[in-house]
This record gives sequence, structure tokens and C-alpha cells, in this order.
Amino acid sequence: MRNYPAIGVQIPDILLPKEGIDLARWAVIACDQFTSQPEYWQKVEELVGDAPSTYNLILPEVFLGKEQETARLHSTQQAMREYIDQGMLVPQEGMIYVERTTDGKTRRGLVLALDLEQYDYNKGSQSLIRATEGTILDRLPPRIRIREGATLELPHILVLIDDPQRSVIEPVGQHAADLQKVYDFELMQGSGHLRGYRVDNHELEAQVIAALEKLADPQAFADKYGVGSDQGVLLFAMGDGNHSLATAKAIWEKIKGRVGMDHPARYALVELENVHDEGLEFEPIHRVLFDVRRDLPDAMNTYFHGAVRAQPAASAAEMVAAVDAALGPEQAVGYIGPDGFQVVYLTQPTSNLAVGTLQAFLDDFIKNGGAGHIDYVHGEDVVTSLGAQPGNAGFYVPGMDKGDLFKTVILDGALPRKTFSMGEAKEKRFYVECRKIA
Repeated sequence: MRNYPAIGVQIPDILLPKEGIDLARWAVIACDQFTSQPEYWQKVEELVGDAPSTYNLILPEVFLGKEQETARLHSTQQAMREYIDQGMLVPQEGMIYVERTTDGKTRRGLVLALDLEQYDYNKGSQSLIRATEGTILDRLPPRIRIREGATLELPHILVLIDDPQRSVIEPVGQHAADLQKVYDFELMQGSGHLRGYRVDNHELEAQVIAALEKLADPQAFADKYGVGSDQGVLLFAMGDGNHSLATAKAIWEKIKGRVGMDHPARYALVELENVHDEGLEFEPIHRVLFDVRRDLPDAMNTYFHGAVRAQPAASAAEMVAAVDAALGPEQAVGYIGPDGFQVVYLTQPTSNLAVGTLQAFLDDFIKNGGAGHIDYVHGEDVVTSLGAQPGNAGFYVPGMDKGDLFKTVILDGALPRKTFSMGEAKEKRFYVECRKIA
């Protein structure tokens, strides 16, 4: 374990499943995916069976607020202790270089740990590690209950760096043939292929650290983004798992006075990726309302004081094409309701992004009893399918250019929540690596 405090990085003691464990059943997708599709998780349970699996170490959020929540909370913590006691997890020295291939695209990453002392998710933060979207504090308590009693952490957090020169991660990939391959297998349910390599070459590690230090140089940062010297350096921006990292931070702040600054809970295991990786695509995150109790078009017209224009669409494809092609001062979102499809033009937007203008309305609509709850889903097929069901409504939102992420966060602060997704649901991170936090 080695620390690089100037850039908030730790090379942690990583645990991997011992030889002989079926990795295709060991690895499962991030717990916050397919939350409105319980059939996905039923299939996971069938595929895992009685095999050792990270499925037994997590609480899929599809179970939050359900009768299974408490039982699974206790069983996951018990399984963590059992897996450790039974020697199912083997320590690895060094970072893990990762290649994830899905639908012919390969993205690259490095698994390491970040210092929570260098992370602040609050609005206006100038910290080295920063949230890219607003953090909803109400979403933290169930996650805190999970992590508080946990002996292990499993990362589905993806953190981005802005490295157009490809100086940090990509050179490691060029040496992959010289590194020990620690896993290489197909992921369940059509989610692609995963390879991992142990980076135990100290010269290669030093090269990674030097490249990160160069990105974090205050003068280079100011020149790159055209900001003043008073602007705090943003080295690491949250890609996926913002609320999971916020949970780790909340627990660390709670315990650090008691356990001391060298405690493993000070750090969080993440996968680092380059926003310029050709295999990384930003996908929009769509909205679905459940138990809709009021007329949505009427409510939108009232909320926006008539600054709304709706145009019927003959099909989902026509709706999607119109939303994606929208330009100019107006913003466009797609609406899926009981009467089919509409393109809704917001003629006096209140946010720089259509998703922000829409989210402000949806928050108000739910707060005032217009719907039972909201979910955030990936893929136009999912939003149109769920939105068309009786009592539901869906909103299709346009995506954002990934190249704009860092400068937008630096200049404007956190984006509206659930603005973008790093790939579609099946492309999300799978749990493989673990780390002791207690």
C-alpha cells in the first residue's frame, strides 16, 4: 500500500477471488442498475445459484424499501465475513488495469483508491475530487446503512480524468502483454467481456503518478481551462457512483475522529477512466414517473407559465429524432404518455441543459403529489416501454457531449442530477475487486 497525498491517490491492497471461483458468476453489475426491472435481478439470482458471488455482497437497489431490504442487509455483511474467513479472497499488489469490451467497443481503466479527504460533494466545491452532479442527501441513508457495517467495499464507482494526451491510462495498456493477467472472462446477461492485469511494475506505477501530477499542476490547469489561479484544480470528476462515493465520505467524516487518519475507510476503491477514451460514450438518462395522478401536459403548461409547445410524434423513432435534432434557444424533450408520443419544446428554459429544465419541473410535480415516484433509466426502448404502461409516463432527454464535462463543472458547478450515463445499463461496471475497510 502506497500513498501519493499530493494527488489524493493510494495504491491499495486489492482482493480478488481465489483460483477456481467461477468469475462469470462471481461478477455482477452495479447495484443501482435495472431498479425498475426486477426480472433482471431474478435472472442474476438464478445464474449465481449457490456459487460464491458478489451478488451476495451487495444490496441491489431494486430491493430498497421492499421487505427483502433488511434481510439482505444482514446477509451481505455476514457473507463478507464468511468470504474473508474462508480464504475466498486473495490479496494483490498494485493497481489493476482493466479492459471492458461491450458491443465492439473497448474502454480502459485503472483500479486504485482515492483519498476522501480530497473530495467534497457540496455545491461550489473546489476540491481535487469533485461531484459532477448534485448530491441528494436523502439518498444517502440506505447506502450508509449498507456500508457502515461492511468489512469490504466493492467498487462500481467510475471516476474520470481529462487527459487528451492519453498520458495516464493508455501507456499502461501498451504494456499489458508484460503484466500478469488476473482475470479474463465473459460477463453475464450479454454485458460483454472483462480483462484485468496486475500493475506490479513500479516503474509503470511511477509513470502513472507522474502523469497525474502533471495534470494536477495548478498553472497547467489554469492554462488548459482559461481560469484564474484562484480556481481549485479539478483532477478527478465523478462519472458513475456519485452517491456511493458521497456515502463513503459521510461515513469517513463520522468516524475519523475516533479511528485516526490512517484507517482504510479514509479511501474509496474506484476505477479511473479517461473521458477521451474512444470506447467511452455518454448516454442520456431518461425519466419514468410511476402512479401518475395529474394531467402532465397541463401541469407542465402551468409550471412553465405557458412557455411550452407540444408536437405529436407518430412513433418513438420520430420523437427521438426530433429531440436529438433540436437546436437553438428552445430545448426539447420527448414525452411518452397514454396518448402516444410528443415532442415537448421548452421555449424559456431555466437551465443550460434540457434535462435540468425538465428536472426542476419533475421535482415540483412529485413534491405536489402529481406522481408516486420517479426512476432514472437507460435506453430509449426502456423509457418508451415503461412510459407507455398504464399509470406511468416517460420522458426521453437528449445527451450531452462528454468533451464538455470538465469545463462545464469547473465553470458552472455540478450538473443537474442524472444528466448523463457512462454507457447504457449493461455497460456499467461489474463488481470483481474488493478491499477491506474495517
